Amino acid sequence: MAHKIDAEKCLGCGACSEECPVSCISEKDGKYAVNADECIDCGACEGACPVEAIAAE
Repeated sequence: MAHKIDAEKCLGCGACSEECPVSCISEKDGKYAVNADECIDCGACEGACPVEAIAAE
């Protein structure tokens, strides 16, 4: 089960992307998104998000 970033809450800070051990989070138009096919569901991004915009799908 992959994690998902709520685009409305995302600040675009990139903290989640920096924390991801498999580099499955990318930026587009100032917001970040998780590639569900590459996500290993480790939760590292969830803990890195300062506005709690990430949750398991």
